Amino acid sequence: MTILELYKELDARWPRTLSCSWDNDGLMFCPDPEREVKRVILALDATRASIAAAADANCDLLLTHHPMLFRGVKSLSPLDLSGSRIFDAWNGGVSVISLHTRLDTGDGGVNDALAEALGLHILGKFGDEETPELGRIVETEAPAEPVDFASRVRKALGCPVVQLSGDRPVRRVALVGGDGKDFIRAAAAAGADTLITGAASYNTALDAAEDGLNIIEAGHYYTEAPVLAKLAELCRALCGAECVMYDSNLTRTVTE
Repeated sequence: MTILELYKELDARWPRTLSCSWDNDGLMFCPDPEREVKRVILALDATRASIAAAADANCDLLLTHHPMLFRGVKSLSPLDLSGSRIFDAWNGGVSVISLHTRLDTGDGGVNDALAEALGLHILGKFGDEETPELGRIVETEAPAEPVDFASRVRKALGCPVVQLSGDRPVRRVALVGGDGKDFIRAAAAAGADTLITGAASYNTALDAAEDGLNIIEAGHYYTEAPVLAKLAELCRALCGAECVMYDSNLTRTVTE
């Protein structure tokens, strides 16, 4: 299977129509669409380091969640970060596919993988006006104390810390991987008592907690990374490619 054929398969599963209007995802960079896909490296981010790792591992494709090119390229120069990524990918012979908000919204994507990682059963979907089915509603087996539940989330996702705002018993939970602060009202309207997301601003989390909605912030990276294993499984099934995982997380928790 060629790179272009693989992209068409991914696009059929998660079409561009699922992406937010402001998003830029898809086939980001492809020097040779007819190149056979033998090795794929999967990362959350198309950083220069992940592109270099793809080249060093002789991978044909870097498959990411966050777009390699997001705000548009206005100039092409190695002095610019976007330009540097393009030149690095070109010199390394690495194509890049990024599936962003379409992967958040679509079945089998980020939020389904997050629910599975947490061991929670999906009851339905929720979202805002533009993406009414981006988030997931799940339910615990029995009401849980918020601190105990937050600790369970931390252990399940392998994140160093989680931040909890609120003190309601946890039963009906909304999931939005990444930056989910814009879905707080939608989560409350969906009847959730708790929202698990990657990050929310201090004030929005404080206001939500005071208004009766717990907010558990488990880190942008950690709430989205579970989907990478699912993408690897899919690549193996579609084209028999060897898959390599790459940790692109540059955020560190400093305790001393």
